[in-house]
Amino acid sequence: MDLATFNRLDAAQATELLAPCVRIASWPADIVAARPYPDTAALLQRARDAAAAWTDAEVEAALADHPRIGERPSGDTASAVMSTREQAGVDPADSEVQQRLRHGNARYEARFGRIYLVRAAGRSADELLDLLEERLDNDPDTERAVTKQQLGEIALLRLEGLIPRA
Repeated sequence: MDLATFNRLDAAQATELLAPCVRIASWPADIVAARPYPDTAALLQRARDAAAAWTDAEVEAALADHPRIGERPSGDTASAVMSTREQAGVDPADSEVQQRLRHGNARYEARFGRIYLVRAAGRSADELLDLLEERLDNDPDTERAVTKQQLGEIALLRLEGLIPRA
């Protein structure tokens, strides 16, 4: 969809379009309320600003919409389709890397009490595993901030997939 079309959608349609990018209701609402946008740079900046305002509780709740790295989401929702595309680099991973990802996911969840979230788009399974192992050394506050930042990157990538730069 181009930006001009997005700017013309009614608020409910625009919100529905953006909702699969991230399951934080305030994010699409903030973006939609600031329309019309003169260009995609302004849209993306508003999206970044809206993401910066996310609370820890909102981020934690949004994680429920993301599969573990290396696992395929179930269903055919827009979010599940996006996640499958984003994790395309994990498909060719050999069984050893898959096993290490499963083990790393379990260690991460035991340490931080949530799933490991990372922007997977454009990254190989080995890169995702390396990032996971590095992040296991983070303290909980640092990791909470990294998770929020990664969720924001994912939301922005998904937004750019819906409304590409002109």
